[in-house]
Amino acid sequence: MEKEVPDVSRLPLQTPHRFPRSLLTVSLSLAALHATPVWSQASDGTAEEESIQLEAVTVTAESAGASPVTEGTGSYTTEATRTATRLTLAPRETPQSVSVITRQVMDDFAVESITDVVNMTTGVSSKAFDSSRNGFSARGFDITNLMVDGVPTTWSAGWAAGETQMDTLLYDRVEVVRGATGLVTGAGNPSAAINMVRKRADSVQPRGFVSGQVGSWDRYQGTVDLSGALHDSGKIRGRVVGSYLEEGSYIDLAENEKQVLLGTLGIDLTDSTLLNLGASYQENSPTASMWGGLPTWFSDGTRTDWSSSKTTAPEWAEWASTQTTYYANLEHTFDSGVRLYGAYSRATNEADLRLLYLSGAPDKTTGLGMSASPTWYDVSREQDTLDLSATIPFYFAGQDHEVVIGSMYSQQELVTDRRAPLTRPPVGNYFEWDGAYPEPEWGPSAVYTTQDTDELGAYAVARLRLADPLQLIIGSRISDWETSGMKWDGSTYKFEHEHEITPYAGLIYDINDQYSTYVSYSEIFNPQDYQDRNGDYLDPLEGQNYEAGIKAEYFGGRLNASLAVFRIEQDNLAQPDIGQVVPGGIAQAYYAAQGTTSDGYEIEVSGALTENWNLLVGWAQFSAEDADGEKVNTRYPRRGANLFTTYRMGRLTLGGGVNWEDGNYTIATNPLGQRDKLEQSSYALVNVMARYALSDELSLQLNVDNLLDKKYYSQIGFYQQHAFGEPRNGKLELRYSF
Repeated sequence: MEKEVPDVSRLPLQTPHRFPRSLLTVSLSLAALHATPVWSQASDGTAEEESIQLEAVTVTAESAGASPVTEGTGSYTTEATRTATRLTLAPRETPQSVSVITRQVMDDFAVESITDVVNMTTGVSSKAFDSSRNGFSARGFDITNLMVDGVPTTWSAGWAAGETQMDTLLYDRVEVVRGATGLVTGAGNPSAAINMVRKRADSVQPRGFVSGQVGSWDRYQGTVDLSGALHDSGKIRGRVVGSYLEEGSYIDLAENEKQVLLGTLGIDLTDSTLLNLGASYQENSPTASMWGGLPTWFSDGTRTDWSSSKTTAPEWAEWASTQTTYYANLEHTFDSGVRLYGAYSRATNEADLRLLYLSGAPDKTTGLGMSASPTWYDVSREQDTLDLSATIPFYFAGQDHEVVIGSMYSQQELVTDRRAPLTRPPVGNYFEWDGAYPEPEWGPSAVYTTQDTDELGAYAVARLRLADPLQLIIGSRISDWETSGMKWDGSTYKFEHEHEITPYAGLIYDINDQYSTYVSYSEIFNPQDYQDRNGDYLDPLEGQNYEAGIKAEYFGGRLNASLAVFRIEQDNLAQPDIGQVVPGGIAQAYYAAQGTTSDGYEIEVSGALTENWNLLVGWAQFSAEDADGEKVNTRYPRRGANLFTTYRMGRLTLGGGVNWEDGNYTIATNPLGQRDKLEQSSYALVNVMARYALSDELSLQLNVDNLLDKKYYSQIGFYQQHAFGEPRNGKLELRYSF
């Protein structure tokens, strides 16, 4: 029979070697936990468990204040998160809507990139700009930053350097907090914070896996993940994670090569001091990359109907990118329970963009009429971040309380160089496009745009237990934010915002041991560089999030459920001023929509229904309008549902998932100068998986995505073009774990 994971609450635990037991949140490294069930035949003919025989158990420790890892637990939920407030809070204690995509979810459904994570997360959606870029949204607004280990990273989709293609192999879990998150992120939109939590070198015993994978469109991948002690004492632990991928694509001509590497050390400097060091690297090397999408209209104003495989890219085009990160964090826990934390990271994203943009509308008969704009960009974005915090537990008036105070400084430099084409051959008949369009001769490289952004924030947040059933979480952040740079037309800009205050408050009432209810208020601000038809820059976005809900935990926290209702109010939301451009250029002009609101609700259930049955199910919907009642950001679906589940029967695990998305649309101008509504109707994507344990160490897993081969737009209206999502495809993986 397949090895089962027993109820860990019944296991005798020995004190780990790192921190004093009174200061520990002890977690089991369940990937190294071997438990062999013994079964007998019950009187009703069903299998009955008689006993559990335990082999070696590896126990690691998380310092006080850190949230537990999900890797090796086999769980679709987590005991606690820190993304919402920097306090370590159980889902029931967090006064905001939170989703966690655990390591087990990612493994079961072959979730490969952060974009894949977004596509299966309740209340969050993704739209493709082209073959190498995606945009994320939640509750009707753009998500403008990603976080790694709690450190915000701001990026521009226009100068993307692989941010939305980051490989999930490097992460233990992804935590998503919806709504305004100014307390932890500083600047941003009242949409969501997406926090990717890295894997750590926590295991003393040798642990890991190697795997090989084949898939549709000539996909071949090899992966390794190895960890263990590097010293007999176990005080120095190491981990190496790596992957190499080659694959084709459903899009004509397109191919990709990807390399991923993580090396990290966990070092116990003392029994109470832990140092983590690491470096990661990801390189994406695609060919025949598209810039934008497919033409939406023919020249007579009628709609096109292309195959999903149609491309606008030549063979030489590439949206190549590399991401390199170096990081270190040090944490020390005093006997009093006070925890000090310091972290530094340096992240460099670089992109080599040799691209061709095809614009215009082809003639329905001849295929003529498309224009070619080749350009070569080199993009470099470097960010240095320093993160310091102190977690202070204290006892007052017969209750336990906790305060976190901290500061974060980040400096980001973005430089884009450009080479202009010296030649520009005609496109010819687009119906006969085969990617053989010749690469032009290029002019010299010159600086095209620059942007320097500095942000300094200080925050304090407290968890105060006012009474046994009632907790208050209250905090605030003060931020100084400055950005300056040069635009493509040679003009310069500078924005500076000092002493921006972003408050946070939440009240949680425990109805009983299973249910709690909450209300919360949070704010966020977001400087922006959109210009109106007069050339003036729009004022910063200002957003407030009001939320109330009820949460529940079942089976000792192995299953969590939540219902949240929310209202977001936002001013100065940039909306396209249809038919207007910025003076002296061709850039789209925008206007600032006032009194924008988004109202809605979200429901999610995640975790285990039984020992063998995991479940992640959610529903979200919202309505976003400006002060005049006009819908805003209509390109985002108003309703969405997700269901992912697996059931284990001995050595066989079967699973499936459904993503359903409501219709969305955008208004654009067709070649005849008429306003036209581009629309994607509602659709559902069905995914299935099956895994069979050939032995205790060796398993074979099959994943099939878009099982029903649904043809759908992955985006509509970007550059007044559109793109298609992936048709049916499969992956087969053979994995050896130890």
